[in-house]
Amino acid sequence: MTKSTAPEAVSSVVKVFNILEALGQQKEIGVTELSQRLVTSKATTYRFLQTMKSLGYVDQEGEADKYSLTLKMFELGSKSLEYVDVVALADKQMQYISEQTNETVHLGALDDHSIMYIHKIDSSYSLRMHSRIGRRNPIYTTGIGKILLSDHSEESIRHLFSDIKFEKSTPKTLENVEQFLAEIETVKQQHYAEDNEEQEPGLYCIAVPVYNRFGSIIYGLSISFPTMRFDQKRKSYYVRLLQNAGKKISEQLGCEDYPI
Repeated sequence: MTKSTAPEAVSSVVKVFNILEALGQQKEIGVTELSQRLVTSKATTYRFLQTMKSLGYVDQEGEADKYSLTLKMFELGSKSLEYVDVVALADKQMQYISEQTNETVHLGALDDHSIMYIHKIDSSYSLRMHSRIGRRNPIYTTGIGKILLSDHSEESIRHLFSDIKFEKSTPKTLENVEQFLAEIETVKQQHYAEDNEEQEPGLYCIAVPVYNRFGSIIYGLSISFPTMRFDQKRKSYYVRLLQNAGKKISEQLGCEDYPI
């Protein structure tokens, strides 16, 4: 029987966070002082520090015995806060879209090789899209996925899809990166993306971008309709509704030039 390493692993995690907390309390600290605080041998403390240094979370001044935190922890925390902030900022706009359409409204972000829903307002109808916050879907089957990659270069998109296998969710699902790139060209021209039964049969979605202060697309905002309820004559209204909301959210994130 293989011996469990769980207690040892948990102990290691605790040591890492104790080191981070200690380094966060002062500008820099030496191995000797840190090991005394943690009641851990210098050799063990040194190994942890060197590993954290290799990962970019700890900095060492030359070959000196002094260590300090890098900005990577700040960056990590900022990313987490960004998600929390944008949900609060987007909620009012998403609620308004929901009131005007009675349909499902999503806010999504790129997460590795997928899109992840980070906020959702449910449709008031019993027949609606089944989804949940935290759920992931393929980039190539969703309007949000297409809009999130619409400001990426062809080289960047090809690199991203080099590790992705296109799988058919429906007969309309895109089959390869060439089809995806052709779709992205249309998205760039019209400033919105569509999922026309590519993720689920009988489901149509429209998505628009949300920009940060640097002018990069970091979120996608969408409305999802059962195709039987989608009114093609009102499509321009739905797009404008989404774009106005996307513009207001983007402005609150520091974007000064929303492209509509």
